[in-house]
Amino acid sequence: MRFDWARGCTTSDGCSDQSNAVRHDATAIFVKWAGSMTFRIETEARGRFTVFILSGGIEKPAIAELRRLFELQTDYRDIVLDLKDVSVVDREGMRFFISCEADGVKLENCTPYIREWMEREKD
Repeated sequence: MRFDWARGCTTSDGCSDQSNAVRHDATAIFVKWAGSMTFRIETEARGRFTVFILSGGIEKPAIAELRRLFELQTDYRDIVLDLKDVSVVDREGMRFFISCEADGVKLENCTPYIREWMEREKD
């Protein structure tokens, strides 16, 4: 499976240039971008809900991958983002989480600092 992104590659065998590496497993996506933090997205089914368990830094590459995964869902109200292992979020990530909630996506295990920042961004 290959997707054309502006930077990096998304092949199941990674990149020949290891500065940008992506690996897709059956239920997880691992990404390392040059100049960016690593992030991981695991997928879990929970009844009618699709749960995306996020780890690492939520920056532009992670948001792009999440948007691609959301397009595969029929109803955003059936999506849960588990933020338990999120270590860093940039402003674009905050705005993404705000728009997710506005679209009916549920945020789970949202740390107080992320929730507080989201509230400030809404103002």
